[in-house]
Amino acid sequence: MTKERTTALREWMIEDMRIRSLGDKSQQAHIRAVKDFARFLGRSPDTATPEKLRAYHLPMTDTEVSPSVYNARITALRFFFSTICGREEVKRYMQFRTQPPRLPP
Repeated sequence: MTKERTTALREWMIEDMRIRSLGDKSQQAHIRAVKDFARFLGRSPDTATPEKLRAYHLPMTDTEVSPSVYNARITALRFFFSTICGREEVKRYMQFRTQPPRLPP
């Protein structure tokens, strides 16, 4: 991973991902998702409220982010809040999107 300005929270997240043997690309995707969420909040992501989490979901839905990208971001945030922040209860505010069924050609 490239060296950026790292906070203690980010270091902790990187260490926990290494402990769980997440691959480099998964680690980068998780870091990118949490960084995107922090940019949306304008402050540290560990201070997010359920209302802010809900507000973060809406632009992803409105900009037609694919369900796979949407779900990858939700997975990263769920990992962040449950493992790093110890806020397991926040996970219930983050729902996955389903892939629309494809019609046969």
